[in-house]
Amino acid sequence: MSDFSRLHPAIQHHIVNSLGWRQLRPLQEAAIDPLLAGHHALILAGTAGGKTEAALFPLLSRMLNEEWRGLGILYLCPIKALLNNLEVRLSQYAGWLGRRAMVWHGDVSESERRRMRKDPPDILLTTPESLEVMLLSRRADPSKFFSGVRAVVVDEIHAFAGDDRGWHLLSVVERIARLVDAPVQRVGLSATVGNPEVLVDWLAASAPGPREVIRVASATVTSPPEILVDHVGSLANAAKVIAALHRGEKRLVFCDSRARVEQLGIGLRELGVSTFVSHSSLGQDERRRAEAAFAAGRDCVIVATSTLELGIDVGDLDRIIQIDAPATVASFLQRLGRTGRRPGAQRNCLFLTTSETGFLRALGLLELWADGFVEPTLPPPEPLHVFAQQVLAFILQEGGVDRETIKQSLRAMSGFACLDPADLEAIFDHMFERSILVSDGGLLGLGPEAERLYGAKNFLKLFSVFSAPPLFVVFHGRNEIGSVDETMFHVRQAGAPILLLAGRNWRVTHLDRGRRVAYVEPVELRGRSHWLGPGQALHFRLCRAIRTLLASGRTRTPLSNRAQEYLTTVLAGFAWVQDDATCVVTTRPGHSTWWTFAGLRANQVLAEAFSTVLAVSGQGDNFEIALHDHADLEEAERLLTSRTKLGPPPLDDDAISALEFSACLPRSLAERLLRRRLFDEPALHACLSEPIRFVR
Repeated sequence: MSDFSRLHPAIQHHIVNSLGWRQLRPLQEAAIDPLLAGHHALILAGTAGGKTEAALFPLLSRMLNEEWRGLGILYLCPIKALLNNLEVRLSQYAGWLGRRAMVWHGDVSESERRRMRKDPPDILLTTPESLEVMLLSRRADPSKFFSGVRAVVVDEIHAFAGDDRGWHLLSVVERIARLVDAPVQRVGLSATVGNPEVLVDWLAASAPGPREVIRVASATVTSPPEILVDHVGSLANAAKVIAALHRGEKRLVFCDSRARVEQLGIGLRELGVSTFVSHSSLGQDERRRAEAAFAAGRDCVIVATSTLELGIDVGDLDRIIQIDAPATVASFLQRLGRTGRRPGAQRNCLFLTTSETGFLRALGLLELWADGFVEPTLPPPEPLHVFAQQVLAFILQEGGVDRETIKQSLRAMSGFACLDPADLEAIFDHMFERSILVSDGGLLGLGPEAERLYGAKNFLKLFSVFSAPPLFVVFHGRNEIGSVDETMFHVRQAGAPILLLAGRNWRVTHLDRGRRVAYVEPVELRGRSHWLGPGQALHFRLCRAIRTLLASGRTRTPLSNRAQEYLTTVLAGFAWVQDDATCVVTTRPGHSTWWTFAGLRANQVLAEAFSTVLAVSGQGDNFEIALHDHADLEEAERLLTSRTKLGPPPLDDDAISALEFSACLPRSLAERLLRRRLFDEPALHACLSEPIRFVR
């Protein structure tokens, strides 16, 4: 018996007759048996690899075979645009069977929500934040609304698991599972994760039952992707190259800032190219119009940020063009997978680099890709503040409940079970001391401070707090310069922070931590010869891949003639780089740069050590630490290699306040949590274990 024949006959019929498919893909065949058996699973395949169908066809078969009634499947996505994009397809599949799929998120009207509360759909496409709202709503009984849930599908799971939004997702799913009498199956979908076995265990969490990773090696020999790196030197030149190349084809161009998306879009339109743009600051209707027009077009370009990196369908693409480079191999693979979908088509990506930073990041990233490396998706450690948020949410959901019941219920959830019970007791005690919690006859309630901090708009702050990205957008006046990692503002510094972004130096004049915006003015910073590090923290492996490239002078990546000439020039400027040592390059007396290639999260610690222990001004980025006004570099070498005086840097008070629900945590726990997350100790130790070479 084939796996296909195990699907419900109605689904078999529509796959053949409604979709016109002669057969399922191997991945979709492989998913049938484990999903019909109720196993938890992580389904891995490239973009447009059929993951949604691999999950839905067996789950819909279960729905029919087991006669599920009411809301049976929760389909969770990280962004609303992806939910909207999937609704049409999932509604078609559900409609075959006389069932319904509907979307619920912040843009859905109250009348539509009211209709769903009265008559829940069979499949609900939503976000974790919207689920939290439903659990806490007084407009419907959650125990009735969710009582029929039998499966949860998490699309683009890597977009959740790497930050606190993932812990929040798991907590909400666990609370829903407690309202259900039957086991709740969990299925994750992703194109790119480096540690799938860890991730499927993370998703299944405390749920019993087998769990497995479903992936299928391609049975056909496919040609390798067509990859080329070209160095064009500016965004204006990139527009000219895009306008001249691949005329008559549909091209998707990725930039990693909204400002550059708009700038490139204008440049292409001025050159007569039919161009659309897509980024998160555009209105929803405007984005939809652009994406729909692009999907229907042929000879056109859409310029986008990572908003189009996820599985939003914009039709068949001919070309992917990347301006400079994304920050991770995983992101590159997501983008590469948007091409080569038609039979006989080849996956491709053209890198157009505009700076030394972008050029070396592209080459380093492609070296890691050639080695088969993909960054592991690691849930952040010690989600103590998520625990505090769930305490508040649990009380709102359940009403009067005693302290021991809350602790036992939450400690059974994934992410909280490994927390030190003493830390959890300290959190409860602190919340009582601050009147965030109150007790009445042993039953807990929300105190006046909880009302003040989180009570506005029916406790809206409890729902959406974990969806903000860990980046600050940097503005000079009204001009967006780019984004920087939050660590740039978490270490206590004397004076205003100095940012190094877009090849220039900027002094921070104002920080809006609530909106994650930094305002800056240009400033001269002495003793800088190169600026390689972007504001976003890069993986240690990527930083070291760039060092290896500079030391060896060799790359496996195909280069244009311009790029090959530029590489020769860049290598000449880094002739002192060695792959087995860090280097201190002295440009003039009292001004040096320590090139560690250790990443921003390690270099922040090292820069602070210079400032606090040696009173030497230090500024760190992903690759280097600029040192000024020092007297004795040999003393610095002895200090750092011995590690005897190297301690954790002090954290800025505002950094503690910026941590979501930090008001619920004792100061010591909040500081420990941030240090564990912000500073890369393995990278730091790897850097300090290497010899230091001096170049004068």
